[in-house]
Amino acid sequence: MTSTAPIGVFDSGLGGISVVREIRHNMPNERVLYFGDSANAPYGTKSPEQVRDLSNTIVERFVKQGVKAVVIACNTATSAAANELRDRYDIPIIGMEPALKVACDRGEGHRQRVIVAATPLTLREKKFAVLMDRFKADHTIFPEPCPGLVEIVEHGLLDDHDTVMRTLHEYFDQYDLSTIDSVVLGCTHFVFYRDYFRELLPSSAVIIDGNAGTVRHLGVVLESLGKLAPDHADGGIELANSDTCERIARLAQSLLDR
Repeated sequence: MTSTAPIGVFDSGLGGISVVREIRHNMPNERVLYFGDSANAPYGTKSPEQVRDLSNTIVERFVKQGVKAVVIACNTATSAAANELRDRYDIPIIGMEPALKVACDRGEGHRQRVIVAATPLTLREKKFAVLMDRFKADHTIFPEPCPGLVEIVEHGLLDDHDTVMRTLHEYFDQYDLSTIDSVVLGCTHFVFYRDYFRELLPSSAVIIDGNAGTVRHLGVVLESLGKLAPDHADGGIELANSDTCERIARLAQSLLDR
């Protein structure tokens, strides 16, 4: 395995393309193999066992393709499968979790009121419970499952303003948003909604996602192993999906180009 070997990135569907865009921006010399499992999306309503099985199949595919690292660009799959994948494979497995620490730390000691928008499985898993336990004594945290937001991306309805805003209101009208300090986007699909969240939230509320932090961590890990692509390397992105229909291929490319 050389430093010019590709990085494998996968998600339950198309949301992880938001992470691929971050890699392209910050690590332009890297080759990325992206695999979206849209045929089995969403992961957030499946059992942990199902998600582990699906994730292992994808990582096995990446290993056969000679990747030097894998990014689980999916909070749900990280929660359910990351530890098992790390035990099974001897390449770096980079996971994601909702950026709750970032949201709480920005208060600089003042109590923060934070909504964590994520999939139902992410919020049910022990990994999130442990994360929340670190902060809930000093901060007010509202876990909010938003499965419908995954479906809108997967069905190519992201530009349907009325549908998106109606769905957001269904989830968030229960809160007095004027009292919320930040919303954590705990699903990579949700990063594509940043402008819609900005429209929904008061200007005082901050929108936080974990993509940049994940890609920084990927860079640190690869550098420590001497596996960063050289500056003269030609980076590139290959998109693949378990749903091989032309609609998904076009949608994936449009999200990458967004």
